[in-house]
Amino acid sequence: MHQTIEPGILYFGTPVVLISTVNADGSFNLAPMSSAFWLGWRCVLGLAAASKTTENLIRTRECVLNLPSAAEVGMVDRLALTTGSDPVPEGKQRRGYRHHADKFGLSGFTPLPSQTVAAPRAKECPVQLEAVVEAVHGIAENDPVLRGRVVTLEVRIQRVHAEQSILMDGHDNRIDPNKWRPLILSFQEFFGLSPKLHPSTLGTIPEDLYRGPDIERARASTPR
Repeated sequence: MHQTIEPGILYFGTPVVLISTVNADGSFNLAPMSSAFWLGWRCVLGLAAASKTTENLIRTRECVLNLPSAAEVGMVDRLALTTGSDPVPEGKQRRGYRHHADKFGLSGFTPLPSQTVAAPRAKECPVQLEAVVEAVHGIAENDPVLRGRVVTLEVRIQRVHAEQSILMDGHDNRIDPNKWRPLILSFQEFFGLSPKLHPSTLGTIPEDLYRGPDIERARASTPR
């Protein structure tokens, strides 16, 4: 039996992303989020317009998307209800957020220099993606209550760093989904992936057939 319901959120489960950015004073910010989806070497991020991460992304036009595994769940959770914004935005105040300037120190993640952007990588994350902002779009622009509260940012990946332990045997450029165990957030709770359930017909398509021009652009990006 199905029942018609009205949940406050529709976060059915997506991988956690730790976005590292550079603050205006040159210090680093690190923020967990899970409203992200991927298309080739591009990612769309959904963020509160008033967040420090959004401010930094729009100002610097770059970031690193760090993907933690289930093993880093405790470190990620230390960042919960913290913000780099001072003062704390009103919406976050109502949810119990507090300002914390040193997110790397608080969480225990180690900042690691990136190759093409000023934002640091998080050393402990098995996947680190250096990215630049390509476009910023408002959400719910036709709603006077929601307008200006949330934005989506399209970012283009410039470097992919992957822990050797999650690479597919015999392949230099493929991540093995049987080895990669991303941290998942579903309705504000942490989960991990179970082992593979069933062979995938879609998985018979060679990954190289999806390679697009952004990979060539990434190769041409200038190291810092």
